[in-house]
Amino acid sequence: MIRRALISVSDKTGLLPLARRLAARGVEILSTGGTQRALLDAGVTVIGVEAYTGSPEVMDGRVKTLHPRVHGGILMRGAIDEEDLARLGGQPIDLVVCNLYPFEATVRKPGVTHDEIIENIDIGGPSMVRSAAKNHARVAVLVDPADYDAVLAEIEASGGLSSATRRRLATKAFAHTAAYDGMVAGYLSSLPEDGEPSAAEREAYPRFLTIALERAYPLRYGENPHQSGAFYRERGAAQGSLALAESLGAGGKELSFNNLVDVDAAFDAVREFAQPAAVVVKHTNPCGVATGDDLASAYRTAREADALSAFGGIVALNREVDRAAAEVLIETFLECVVAPAYTPEALEVLRTKKNLRLLATGALLPADHREITWKRVGGGLVVQDRDATAAGEVRGGKVVTKRAPSEQEIEALELGWRVCKHVKSNAIVLAVPGRTVGVGAGQMSRVESVRIACSKAGERARGSVLASDAYFPFPDGLELAASHGITAVAQPGGSVRDAEVIAAADAAGVAMVFTGVRHFRH
Repeated sequence: MIRRALISVSDKTGLLPLARRLAARGVEILSTGGTQRALLDAGVTVIGVEAYTGSPEVMDGRVKTLHPRVHGGILMRGAIDEEDLARLGGQPIDLVVCNLYPFEATVRKPGVTHDEIIENIDIGGPSMVRSAAKNHARVAVLVDPADYDAVLAEIEASGGLSSATRRRLATKAFAHTAAYDGMVAGYLSSLPEDGEPSAAEREAYPRFLTIALERAYPLRYGENPHQSGAFYRERGAAQGSLALAESLGAGGKELSFNNLVDVDAAFDAVREFAQPAAVVVKHTNPCGVATGDDLASAYRTAREADALSAFGGIVALNREVDRAAAEVLIETFLECVVAPAYTPEALEVLRTKKNLRLLATGALLPADHREITWKRVGGGLVVQDRDATAAGEVRGGKVVTKRAPSEQEIEALELGWRVCKHVKSNAIVLAVPGRTVGVGAGQMSRVESVRIACSKAGERARGSVLASDAYFPFPDGLELAASHGITAVAQPGGSVRDAEVIAAADAAGVAMVFTGVRHFRH
């Protein structure tokens, strides 16, 4: 039964409704500092922790709840501890509502000082949360405003909370404090080891890196049916990311491990374009990409870039899907469509395909969105910042051939270059303005990727341009492309044989731009 609650929160979302509903059930409320003032101002009856403990706050509020009457009231197990708690002058506390100082938000503030950050390391809050979570056999702990309504409903229905609810809340509380401590350790271990600590001189990669994840849902299986799997969501996942996408399908098959990996690859690629765009992905590689005046025309063009591979693919779109686009989408068997949103009319059409998975992200992260990415290797992780560049690299590149590319060729190279960044190395993309015509992905030799891209394009290769994610180590790849009618090339440059490759381009009348930027993808 919940008879006494201690409420002390930094995030005051939902605070007043929570306190009012608890007070309406006769729950005695203890509180401190800003939370206490907010409740008193709203007319909620509150007992200050100072009055409960008989001790004033000291050191500018640094010491408020670190008191035996507080922690004794929380950790008291029942009859076995009644005498000890009475000797302390304390009373049982049945519910602790506490979220912590906004350490992460403080670290991200422009111009913040080291001292400000240190002052936002919460001590009393985590101590109360951990005490309540440890004693979840008797005490409930709330760290997330999203849980308030469900907990209040259970209290109002039965007067208390079940052991299962208390255990679930305790688990969440320990995850909350673990992530918090990880952020603090990450910040402190990113500071220079010598000299005065400075928040402005932190290392990008701290000595201690904690990645806080929460299981979103189990998967039917992993990459293959004999493997198990689950999808985990990052704490603080960005709006517009796959982790926060809403499933809107007709209730058919669940998303698989491979679906999620492919959806992420497709949506990452479609973010490259400002105009209406569609990306079709198969096994994480774009097989068709196009822009257009509207989504319907963009998708139709992207699909036709490689209609054979598009069958059973994943489609990403960068606008709200309307009925016209939906009618084109259902012409071919697809595994999943991901987009920022769908009109009701589009959903009506798409849901006629029972097993078509639909994901709405609600937003579109910018192409240059910065974040840390990682891959698991034996016994550890390799960590890097996201490859967020591509825009302007062709126009800003160096023309190295006698002939400069035309404006039309530049336009096609820009599209091919943006797509190439999302293709597994060795990557070759053939494009014309507004669409790809052939993609060669994941080959061990670059010339073989050229061969595949030209084969996919067929006659469409003639007059197209070529983007290569890395330099040509020999002239053979460029010579093969030129024999299929490619007219312009964008590549990073940097090979010891650059002069030979340039000479081959000049001999074939091919314009070539060195971007100076490599876009390997493994």
